[in-house]
Amino acid sequence: MSHSQPDVQSLGAGTGKLVLASEGCPTLGDLEPRDTVALLAEAGFVVLRGFRPSVEDFSLFVKAHSDRVTLDPARTFHGGAVAQKVDAGTDEVGLHLENGNSPFGPDLTWFFCETAASSGSQTTVCDGYRVWDATPAEDQAAFTQDISYARRVEEAKWKQFVLHQSGGDKKVEDITFDDFLALVQDREGTTLVLQEDGSAHYTYRTPAARTTLFGDRPSWANSIFGPSYNYEKPVIGYADGTGFPDGLISRMKTLTDELTEDIHWQDGDIALIDNTRVMHGRRAILDTRRTIYNALSYIRRDLLEGVTA
Repeated sequence: MSHSQPDVQSLGAGTGKLVLASEGCPTLGDLEPRDTVALLAEAGFVVLRGFRPSVEDFSLFVKAHSDRVTLDPARTFHGGAVAQKVDAGTDEVGLHLENGNSPFGPDLTWFFCETAASSGSQTTVCDGYRVWDATPAEDQAAFTQDISYARRVEEAKWKQFVLHQSGGDKKVEDITFDDFLALVQDREGTTLVLQEDGSAHYTYRTPAARTTLFGDRPSWANSIFGPSYNYEKPVIGYADGTGFPDGLISRMKTLTDELTEDIHWQDGDIALIDNTRVMHGRRAILDTRRTIYNALSYIRRDLLEGVTA
């Protein structure tokens, strides 16, 4: 990082990085967004520590790196309509990309730990580059065709999402299914069907191993193991309607477990995750005082110029 001088250290067994505030770089505002993005391209995930941000500071930091902020319609906003409080029960949460089982996956996933747990409750991360490189050739071949996610979303939730995603020009009661269709018309591999009860059923086709925000190197990054706390559990399989071969998913679960790392939160920590490369999850919450906010965003395109993984 060239414009300011935080202390950058390795974090974990892979390429993750820990960025520590320093005397010459005491606040988030002292960090140059282009440098942060360049570090993220190398690392896959970055933890920023010691900057002592408020929720509002966190929101401003997200906005400084983003063209647009998106949301989970089942959560509420804080800190200037950017941060959403994480509320997904207390059980362990499986590895996933944020919104990775839908056509609306953001580029970046952000977390702000206002109050860390006294024990347990770590956020987990797993670098899809490392997973793909460690996957046997025969299992790589099994993921050469697209997978699909299919699920029903309640009317209130899809309308709130469409309201935000389309810029909030309408009232939520004026949102129609045609507005939802307009959002997916240019997204290949997505079908939407309106149900009699007003809910929407969608099918989304996507690779399980994908190129990333910063390059063409394959990353096994998906939501096959992901949670469904606030939503109906999706049906997951190959896009042609067939199921996965016997043993494939259990082998990938064993492999990802071996490569999963923990973020041991401290008060005030921020984590920035490349949501096209690195899956995340959570250990079971043992201390319910833990308070973490989440933000989802699409990166400022100018920050990608000249940056590769």
